[in-house]
Amino acid sequence: MSIDKSNRGFLSKAFKLTGAVALLTASVVLPACSNSTEVAEDPIEAAEENNVTAEEVTGSVEDYIGQTVTVREEAEELVGEYAFLLDEDQLFGGERILVINASGEGLTLVEGEGTDVQVTGEVREFVLADVEQEYDLELEPDLFGDYEEQPVIIAQSLALAPDPDDINERPEDYYGKRIAVEGEVDLVMSDNVITLDEEVLFGEEDLLVVSPDTAIAYPQGEEVVVTGTLRPFVYAEFDRDYELTWDIELQQEVEAEYESRPVFVADEIYPSAL
Repeated sequence: MSIDKSNRGFLSKAFKLTGAVALLTASVVLPACSNSTEVAEDPIEAAEENNVTAEEVTGSVEDYIGQTVTVREEAEELVGEYAFLLDEDQLFGGERILVINASGEGLTLVEGEGTDVQVTGEVREFVLADVEQEYDLELEPDLFGDYEEQPVIIAQSLALAPDPDDINERPEDYYGKRIAVEGEVDLVMSDNVITLDEEVLFGEEDLLVVSPDTAIAYPQGEEVVVTGTLRPFVYAEFDRDYELTWDIELQQEVEAEYESRPVFVADEIYPSAL
């Protein structure tokens, strides 16, 4: 894929090599822009209410202006420091769409362009001056001029959305990064600990999900999307960081099964509509 010359400086600085098993993959950090306006509602809750998701956004993108959508697709091309284009193959009837990162957090693209991401945000008409003012940005007119008055997504929530095989083969690539996974609740081990179905996610391995701050309200068999961070399980570190209140039976069971394996620390869990 050709990259605009004005983007090459950013890419040359942002790409770095990280070791993972027997592979080396490029890592691109997409900075977050600061949001100078108050967000009226939580973007995840808005997405749940509106329930406009990747499988449904098949019409023209103009049909979704003013709506909050959640889509999972490849970040196809970076545009400056704060934006990227989503691959058009499955979205909005085959139209590419620009995403502006207004999440308040940076996004690391572990495979560079071509990394799958999950985006939640409002579809709106892009007016460069308005977006610069609202989100305290300096956008280059020569990069964004073609998008003036075109529909864009202003992302309030961003996460990597890797294939399960990617996580299973190269968990180190995803440690400490915000990711989103979809799966079926398999075991409910406590109010704050579940596993996601291994057939959906990791072949012969299931995925332990720990929700330190919020009780998990979803029963066995529920299809859910979980966002959060992946980290290797070491009980002493988890207890230090999250002040676990597990009983001894749960502690011993989790330690025996998951010690040093990838474990998902959830910050959001909600029903899947993807």
